[in-house]
Amino acid sequence: MHILIIEDDLAIAANLYDFLESCGHSADAAADGVEGLHLAVSQRFDCILLDIGLPGMNGLALCRKLRQESQNDTPILMLTARDTLDDKLAGFDHGADDYLVKPFALKEVEARLAAMHKRRSGKVASRKLEVDDLSFDPKTLSIRFADKGVKLPPKCIRLLALMMSEPGRVFSRQELESEAWEDVQETSDTLRSHMHVLRRTLTKACGYDPIETIHGLGYCLTLRAQIQN
Repeated sequence: MHILIIEDDLAIAANLYDFLESCGHSADAAADGVEGLHLAVSQRFDCILLDIGLPGMNGLALCRKLRQESQNDTPILMLTARDTLDDKLAGFDHGADDYLVKPFALKEVEARLAAMHKRRSGKVASRKLEVDDLSFDPKTLSIRFADKGVKLPPKCIRLLALMMSEPGRVFSRQELESEAWEDVQETSDTLRSHMHVLRRTLTKACGYDPIETIHGLGYCLTLRAQIQN
């Protein structure tokens, strides 16, 4: 997952950053609400860790702006020392998806982020996806590329659906393997072989490969205009 940490306590932010990176995720951090809002609307993130007591703009106001003004639906886990029911309800009312009171266990943070990301992925996969000439219907598991039916193994379908949910975004090996196998594989060979089948099949169907390898980072579904350029 690509995670944004918005936390003004530098020690807490550093602990979160180091732990999440050690779990195989990538992270960016902001120490105030204004910078956090800028990062949240200018980049793609899978989840946001948001402290309520922030300088510049508090977490509740930031969350409301993301939801109402930016129409940003990135899952948000609020982190705060406030533990009353009213505080929790205020967080949910402003658009938070989950709430965790300080002090917290780092493993619980990662588990809640993974759960939010999984729920969001399920919502994305429930609707028909269309990217340029490529379409995927999750109800029938049918794929069409330039009006041609494409037959793929189940794991390849999962990989393609995930990349189609956010075209242009680079998905890491960990994200792709977690989606297809629900766990990270021991070696990259399994993912590489499935990607080979997926790309070969798409190329055979329409004459070009819409998937790009980003060396050292992962794979992404590239828009046709970018391929032509």
